[in-house]
Amino acid sequence: MSQTVTPAIDAAAIDRLFLSARTQNGWTDAPVSEAEVRALYDLVKYGPTSANTQPARYVFLTTPEAKERLRPALPESNHKILAAPVVAIIGYALDFHDKIPELFPHYPQFRDLFVNNPGMIEPHAFRNSSLQGAYLILAARALGLDVGPVSGFDAAKVDAEFFPGGTTKTNFIAAIGHGDASKVMPRLPRLAFDDAAQIL
Repeated sequence: MSQTVTPAIDAAAIDRLFLSARTQNGWTDAPVSEAEVRALYDLVKYGPTSANTQPARYVFLTTPEAKERLRPALPESNHKILAAPVVAIIGYALDFHDKIPELFPHYPQFRDLFVNNPGMIEPHAFRNSSLQGAYLILAARALGLDVGPVSGFDAAKVDAEFFPGGTTKTNFIAAIGHGDASKVMPRLPRLAFDDAAQIL
């Protein structure tokens, strides 16, 4: 039986997603519309997560007032993200397993694994929401947007302000918009294959 091999995406797409794409430190005044934010989520949601649990929860800050609510949780060095048209808070739901009967309908009993082993909940949610946050970065690049992710913030303050119910925690934050190329840092070194990987 012959097998179909999926062709690679073209070089321009690879360049856009990985090679020329850069973490942004400044932003132009080009806007990002609500339709673009919704289109971004509609790509991100198809990224794989363990048992399709999709624990990530997102808050997209688009107005000056909403972004100012984030300022007290940021060190001064990260106030730069507030100039972006959109600031995304990527959180993870600690009650994600309640959605398992809907999201994993062929085996709804999978929810019981977490109900009966609560110590598994947060590691699973954090790991998979991290994947979803990475999908968000790549999806934004695919849609012609730039991203500046940050992990320097007071998570407790972000949680209190944006996830006050206690069932969601913050993973990381990402500024989204159109980057100012003049503020991009020079490309930093990457580890060589032999320093980071092995083939067995």
